[in-house]
Amino acid sequence: MRRLVVIALLACAACAGTGSEPASRRAVERSRLAMGSSLRVSAWTTDEAATVAVIEQVFREFERLESLMSVWKPGSDVIRLNEAAGRAPVAVSGETLTVLEAAAQASEWTGGKFDITFGALADLWKFDHDQDNLVPDRRAIDARLPFVDYRLVQVDRAAGTAFVSNAGARIHLGGIGKGYAVDRAATLLREHGLSDFLIQSGGDLYVAGKNGHLPWTLGIADPRSAAGPAFATLEVSDGTVSTSGDYERFFIKDGVRYHHLLDPDSGQPAIGTRSVTIVADQAMVADVLSTGVFLLGPAQGMALIERLPQVEGVIVTAKNQVLVSSGLKGRLTMVAPPTDGR
Repeated sequence: MRRLVVIALLACAACAGTGSEPASRRAVERSRLAMGSSLRVSAWTTDEAATVAVIEQVFREFERLESLMSVWKPGSDVIRLNEAAGRAPVAVSGETLTVLEAAAQASEWTGGKFDITFGALADLWKFDHDQDNLVPDRRAIDARLPFVDYRLVQVDRAAGTAFVSNAGARIHLGGIGKGYAVDRAATLLREHGLSDFLIQSGGDLYVAGKNGHLPWTLGIADPRSAAGPAFATLEVSDGTVSTSGDYERFFIKDGVRYHHLLDPDSGQPAIGTRSVTIVADQAMVADVLSTGVFLLGPAQGMALIERLPQVEGVIVTAKNQVLVSSGLKGRLTMVAPPTDGR
């Protein structure tokens, strides 16, 4: 069975060797399925038992946040908001409010292309564990489009509530929730004294410090050969990288590629882009922008990247062109041109 989410960023095989590392310091790594993706945590430490215990805390933190923000977990804040849509505000956790506020900011940045109310289309286009490889009827899509509007989500921080103001609207935090969880995981690791670590959840990745005595070198997956070698590499320290691509959850029907990144204006999978990789200092920012820039398309997307501080990016267009933001020029190493194909 195909994995639900293909890992979009790969830690390169040239991992740090012993080199100048103290003999007692080593990398400890654990992985688990969380939020529908493989969650991998690696940290350099002199105390393996204590570090494994902290990593277990990270796994529990992902489970806790998933219980708040999932559309699949009964009783989650998101499910309760959707059930009360058009009727009444709902008391939710402060963390859910933070994510909703960040989603609204991302919607403003992208002119509404990043929109958590794409959930109104989620039962038509099925790309999660319910993927059915069916193209919805155009009339069914058109009937849902009036309910896709991020302005339908209202947050009252003082009251601790949120409200989905139209009964037909549904929110889905699939484009932001994992980024928030990765940021929380990084905070947990630092609070426990770890300074050299990697956290990867699907296409969202955060690295801190060094990989032993070497920089962390990350590879950007080839959109048409994601299981093969990276087409470019980048050294990152104390930062986050997020990739969204049309190869993560998709199917091909009658020669057309259909994928999970839906344009809120058309209700169809976005065209014009194959992958977007965002480099930033916060995982949640990188998460929303990798999706938002993908939906904006190469020209508008790169213009947004260049406008925002502490944000860089790499875009692979539908024509297989590679666009690199000004701040990454000289830092990004091209290994080979990305593979072409439909």
